[in-house]
Formats: sequence, C-alpha cells, structure tokens
Amino acid sequence: MAIERTLAIIKPDAVGRGQQGEILARIHKAGFRIVAIKSMRLTKEEAGGFYYVHRERSFYGELTDFMSSGKIFAMVLEAEGAIAKWRDTMGATDPKKAAPGTIRHNLGTSIGNNCVHGSDAPETAAFEIGYFFSGLELI
Repeated sequence: MAIERTLAIIKPDAVGRGQQGEILARIHKAGFRIVAIKSMRLTKEEAGGFYYVHRERSFYGELTDFMSSGKIFAMVLEAEGAIAKWRDTMGATDPKKAAPGTIRHNLGTSIGNNCVHGSDAPETAAFEIGYFFSGLELI
C-alpha cells in the first residue's frame, strides 16, 4: 500500500470540549505521522470555500455556521493508505452508527457534532490540504 496524505480537522465541538488532546493521542496510536498542524478559526466565508462542493445542499448554511463557530485544528496526516485509515479511525459520520472504539463513536454527540473531518478521496485530499497549507508547510 502506498504512503498517502490526508487532511484531518478537529472540529469546533471537540475543541470546545477540550478533546483535541485525546484525538491527537488517537492519531499517534493509529500510526499516523502529523506532517503539518495549525489551530485557527475560520470565517464563515472560509468555511464556505472549504465546503463549496456542498453549497447546494440543505445543510450548507448550518455547516458553515458550525465550522466558523470556534477554533479548529487542521492537520495533514501521512501513513500507508492514510485516507481509508483515517476514515476508519474516525468512524461513520453519525456517531450512533460509528463502530465502537472510533473517535466519532466515543467522542461525537450527533451527526452535526461529530468531532472530526477527513478527506474521502485522493482528489479531495489534494484540494483540502492545499486549502489550509502551503507547500513550504508540508516539507
């Protein structure tokens, strides 16, 4: 399996509850290398640009409001098969449907407040990583 990079975000709900340390520990335990990390607060416009692909969906406004409601941690994770591996580590979007032991199952409170984000494909990962990080930050 090839070494890949994926974008991971610790969302405002998790940061607000002080769960970033637990999530970072799970990232390390799962065998990821953190290539880059930054804490930031997105504006509604920045969140809108990031979630542009969802602009026509009914939840877009709620999503951009939520993602701009507090601090996030954006990260680039690297591992063999990083995209699928991170998605497995996160668990299903709905914490009630996520497998026991996953981040969303253990720490998420709802489908909207599910603690973390991860890229879903190589093309998505390339866009998402470039949205938050410059090439010099990824060395």
